[in-house]
Amino acid sequence: MNVLNSIKSKIMDKIIYWTPRVLMIFFILFISLFALDSFEGDKTLTDKIGAFFVHLVPTFLLILLLILSWKREWIGAIAFLLLGISYIIMAWEKFPLSTYFIISGPLVLISILFAWGWILKRNVKQN
Repeated sequence: MNVLNSIKSKIMDKIIYWTPRVLMIFFILFISLFALDSFEGDKTLTDKIGAFFVHLVPTFLLILLLILSWKREWIGAIAFLLLGISYIIMAWEKFPLSTYFIISGPLVLISILFAWGWILKRNVKQN
């Protein structure tokens, strides 16, 4: 029975480790889609490409934070929670409530998952 519990524990550890990272990659891809709006309109191609890279600044920030959080879960726990809260503060009363859930919701969930992984890692090191 201990072997089965050990296997279950290792599987759960891997799920808890990989879930916030994979979700963050999907979230980064989702946020990056908004940059494609830059190619609409009557602007020159040079202006459109410049606007495209400006719209990708949040993507680059999220990628940097994910890289920093990969081995240091506490960074992800704090950073993604702060980003989720700051989005709500910045966009307050500008968008419908569903927008807050679409943007801030995943960030808060990912933050919680990084915190969970960090707490589990600390408990393993203490034992």
